Amino acid sequence: MDQNSSYPVKLYVYDLSRGMARQLSPLMLGKQLDGIWHTAIVVHGEEFFYGGEGISNCPPGGTQLGQPNSIVDLGDTEVTEEIFMEYLSSLGESTYKSDRYHLFEHNCNTFSDDVAQFLTGSKIPAHITDLPSEVLSTPFGQALRPILDSITISPPGSHHFTGQR
Repeated sequence: MDQNSSYPVKLYVYDLSRGMARQLSPLMLGKQLDGIWHTAIVVHGEEFFYGGEGISNCPPGGTQLGQPNSIVDLGDTEVTEEIFMEYLSSLGESTYKSDRYHLFEHNCNTFSDDVAQFLTGSKIPAHITDLPSEVLSTPFGQALRPILDSITISPPGSHHFTGQR
């Protein structure tokens, strides 16, 4: 493709609870949650996400989570694949190292939000990035926090990102 090409950027959204959050959250948290969201950015023919193993990639929909619950069109980017891979390599060596993962403060959704802003200048939907604070604002969320703080999420079926194609 030439220098002036643009590439579609999609946000893949998965409900890790597979519908259970919608059913149980009113009873457990006293408020309705539509899902427990895992997100990934799809660009240049690959799905990229962050989890307990660092930045990973796979073919779109290629983790054991299967197909996403929804796909959000984030627009287009003029960032080439080469520049994007350099950007991800830099993130993987600093901000998004595996040991920096934290379920509530530094997770797949903060990664997707940062990458979306780099590629398109736009954020991912707020109902996704606000989910941790919604859960923690409840007494039950606060009671579960010590347990939930020890959880890392890294969907099987992916490859740890190395910056190589």
